[in-house]
Amino acid sequence: MPDTEFTITCPYCGEDVAIYLEPDTRGVFVQDCEVCCNPWQLRVTVDGDDRWVDVSRADDVKEMADAAFAHFGALDILVNNAGIGHLPQPLEGLPEDDFDRIVAVNMKAIYLAAKEIVPRMKAASRGVILNMASTAGVSPRPRLTWYNASKGWVITATRSMAVELAPFGIRVVALNPVAGETPLLATFMGEDTPAMRAKFLATIPIGRFSTPEDLGNAACFLCSDEAAMITGVAMEVDGGRCI
Repeated sequence: MPDTEFTITCPYCGEDVAIYLEPDTRGVFVQDCEVCCNPWQLRVTVDGDDRWVDVSRADDVKEMADAAFAHFGALDILVNNAGIGHLPQPLEGLPEDDFDRIVAVNMKAIYLAAKEIVPRMKAASRGVILNMASTAGVSPRPRLTWYNASKGWVITATRSMAVELAPFGIRVVALNPVAGETPLLATFMGEDTPAMRAKFLATIPIGRFSTPEDLGNAACFLCSDEAAMITGVAMEVDGGRCI
């Protein structure tokens, strides 16, 4: 891969998002911004060229894919990392607009990316797709039903994609992180207080929240040649919560 500097900047909070890239990795790992209210809309800068991307819009995703292939000539790794949650509440209480937004970002975005990227990976007879799922899809917490359901969908989609795409040399994997030290943590907890943190931490045997580094390390492994025989898995990065 050419030496290229990538900067991802959230258009709402202005925060630069960290990139996790191993020197010998052919793909690029990007973590989306969860600081603001619209973490699925990003300004992507590649060699000084700014592009606004809403991963829930087909036209934006196509433009992003076209730009990536025009710049690199190929794409080895796709990471579907955009995601949103909702405040804890009775399942019948979530407004329809919020439900539609969860579906658009957590589910539809993966579909749109696959439509654009998979045909090109098939043509190259190689590729890795990493979807960000959650322990919520394995061991759901109450009052987060529709978020939990969206992540269960991601796990099932990952497995189905893996079976279908394996003959084309494409692996598909997922990560199931436990609650992490990101601005989205307060959304899942409902309120960020010492008492609420202690309640959540009590369910994690290792005794701490996940970090971006935890997920980045797991992602680098799953997308590397060392994991060439691994596909269809949803790896828990959860400190033992789902045991």
